[in-house]
Amino acid sequence: MATLKKKEGPAPWLRVVKFVCSASATQGFTGSNPGRGHGTAHQATLRRRPTCHNQKDPQLKYTRPTCLSSTVRRQIEAVSRGSLLLSSPLLKSRQLLHNDFGEVNPRLREPRDLFAFLPSSGPLQAPRWPIECEVIKENIHHIEWIPPQPEYFYQPTGNEKVPEIVGEEEGTVVYQLDSVPTEGSYFTSSRVGGKRGIIKDLAVTLQGPEDNALLFESRFESGNLQKAVRVDTYEYELTLRTDLYTNKYTQWFYFRVQNTRKDATYRFTIVNLLKPKSLYTLGMKPLMYSQLDADTHNIGWRREGSEIKYCKSSTGDGQQPFYCLTWTIQFPHDQDTCFFAHFYPYTYTDLQCYLLSVANNPVQAQFCKLRTLCRSLAGNIVYLLTITNPSRTPQEAAAKKAVVLSARVHPGESNGSWIMKGFLDFILSDSPDAQLLRNIFVFKVVPMLNPDGVIVGNSRCSLAGRDLNRHYKTILKDSFPCIWYTRNMIKRLLEEREVLLYCDFHGHSRKNNIFLYGCNNNDRKYWLHERVFPLMLSKNAPDKFSFHSCNFKVQRCKEGTGRVVMWRMGILNSYTMESTFGGSTLGNKRDTHFTTEDLKSLGHQVCDTLLDFCDPDRAKFMQCLEELKELLQQEIHKKFNELGQDMELEGNWSDISLSDIESSTSGSDSSLSDGLPAHLLNIARELNKKKRLYKKKKKKPLQTRKQRNEQYQKNSLMREFKLTDVAERAGFASTLQKPHAFSRNSKNTSSSMVRNEKPRLNESQLNARDKDTSLDPSNVTALILSQSKERTQREKPGFTASCSAKRSTNRSQEPARDMKPSWSRNRYPVAKRGRATLTVYPSLHVYTYP
Repeated sequence: MATLKKKEGPAPWLRVVKFVCSASATQGFTGSNPGRGHGTAHQATLRRRPTCHNQKDPQLKYTRPTCLSSTVRRQIEAVSRGSLLLSSPLLKSRQLLHNDFGEVNPRLREPRDLFAFLPSSGPLQAPRWPIECEVIKENIHHIEWIPPQPEYFYQPTGNEKVPEIVGEEEGTVVYQLDSVPTEGSYFTSSRVGGKRGIIKDLAVTLQGPEDNALLFESRFESGNLQKAVRVDTYEYELTLRTDLYTNKYTQWFYFRVQNTRKDATYRFTIVNLLKPKSLYTLGMKPLMYSQLDADTHNIGWRREGSEIKYCKSSTGDGQQPFYCLTWTIQFPHDQDTCFFAHFYPYTYTDLQCYLLSVANNPVQAQFCKLRTLCRSLAGNIVYLLTITNPSRTPQEAAAKKAVVLSARVHPGESNGSWIMKGFLDFILSDSPDAQLLRNIFVFKVVPMLNPDGVIVGNSRCSLAGRDLNRHYKTILKDSFPCIWYTRNMIKRLLEEREVLLYCDFHGHSRKNNIFLYGCNNNDRKYWLHERVFPLMLSKNAPDKFSFHSCNFKVQRCKEGTGRVVMWRMGILNSYTMESTFGGSTLGNKRDTHFTTEDLKSLGHQVCDTLLDFCDPDRAKFMQCLEELKELLQQEIHKKFNELGQDMELEGNWSDISLSDIESSTSGSDSSLSDGLPAHLLNIARELNKKKRLYKKKKKKPLQTRKQRNEQYQKNSLMREFKLTDVAERAGFASTLQKPHAFSRNSKNTSSSMVRNEKPRLNESQLNARDKDTSLDPSNVTALILSQSKERTQREKPGFTASCSAKRSTNRSQEPARDMKPSWSRNRYPVAKRGRATLTVYPSLHVYTYP
């Protein structure tokens, strides 16, 4: 084994490994940055570590000796005698495992300290913002609270007001972001705290205690409000900010109001929503949070609002119509601070606080390993959790199957984070079922795939200005690092073990309940198996999960989604879980909104369903398969009845394509791939612009219509002349093999014969042309016409071929006014007045259109 040379200058940080037999070994390191992605054991040898103690192994510690003494070298040689791995005084790896006798096991220690992670004490890593974003210094925190009574859907009365959009022309702007990066710009850099400089107060200045104007704010984590216009004393029009570096996607909203009045009825109208359908038409209410209620009564987010209406707006940007959401509200207190949101917020800081509690829990840290999967475009950490109980033998560890879960690829779908939180609460608990799951599975969990989008308050995109859930096949690692490293992690995982299930948690804005999108399996051996897990989940959560809303059709427009890509990589049970922003229409929760507790309970039921799915007793599994076959037969009968056809489902009825039976998932919150990320698209635009400028400089001056026609005529004659020359030299007949349409439609058959022949040139004329004869078009024309006339008279004595043109620039050769041409007038359009007349040579098939 090659030894590492000792560095010159100051002594490097060294690791001393103390064995039971009192021997020590040292290891030298040089600094290195692991960068994005997973590290390796070799990278571990290239990193410096400060002095600390290893809690796992009290015999291991870091120190900083000034040199290697001869005594230490002799001790190392004594311990390493008979061992090739320790033959060097400098160990090549500090991850080797040792037993109680100092012997080296043939495997590496798990690399727990390869990446930067949450500190056990002190402040969390602050979120990094794009440098264009202004961020207030206040820390926004909300308490969790479960409403004591069900929150029912809003029941329309029919008297809801459809507000007329006034706009800032007639209203007063009370809040507006100064600069919002939209389409055409792109992400360049980020920093903690966002934009440099003094953060201005964008809200209006109150004129006194009697001023009842609301003070708006959204420049905090996950906030999204671009402008507020006061159109009446208690009426405001709100404009949401689109996803950064785009001009699309307005759905998520989250903002703060202050200086409230208790007895007044306020009306808020969001004027630039983009989806034609919404759960607000089915009774969904917005969420409100009162700071005074939270502080005094421990009350958190609750559904509020009256006169709720979602309709098409009278305004638009000229390219796509806008839709508006309007509602009225009465605040519970005077001078209160309240928040409004589309759904229960779950920020990047909330996730970090949760992971910090897990990291500081000594029991959970034994079976939950937290890593940095990669860093986002803005430099925020994308966390990866590996959850499994330690195995007693390598064979037992290798036999474990894997389960991969992820959430928040769409940042505005915070319901995915609440389901993920419920799953983590259960799987990290000391429940017997949780322990059993950790014994038989390895869980790989990415709790927040798009931290940048969550931080800035986007609805769907990352800072690349693109929907990440359409780019799982990407090769652009630097543009889509979160997706690229997730796919790469799963690819490596598939090489190690079978992945039983993949599920990505999402939110849905147009359907109630919770349901799954899967992928139909074409292998007859596993026919309908991909539907067993969703059916089991519907039985375990009958008041929340709807199996009839599930869909398993794979569409071409969804090829870039995580669900389809993982399925094509070999994961049979690959799903997208869609959780509504509204509530349930099932069972005991019918017509009620979902709370965070409902979503977290679904995370528990996902774990319960996994146990049923993998139960060694296959009774439940086979029962579900039989139910699925019956449901499929009913669906096939229904489809044929709709088509007015009869079909006997006997024999190989299961050979019918499932994709033909199911409808598409067009009702899902889908978006087509937008192509390249914003910064690469900008580069492409600049290149195309330069290319156009370059072509414009080299472009020839524009020609008039007359010049173009003359050029075309000259080129045609030249081409005809050259072809005739080639034919004469080769000894071929000069007649055309296929008559032109002009000749076929001619009324004068004799003329057609003349026109169908190519004129020939005699030897003297060819020789004359070889002697630099001028190729003037008039000379060439006269020569060809004369030869054609002579040949016709020679073949048919007494026949005179008329070679006069329909239009001629030579007025002396014009036909008489009362003379009719031998071809149909409607075959060629007549030249418009004021345009130059064109010469036509019928015998050469040379004609032009005006």
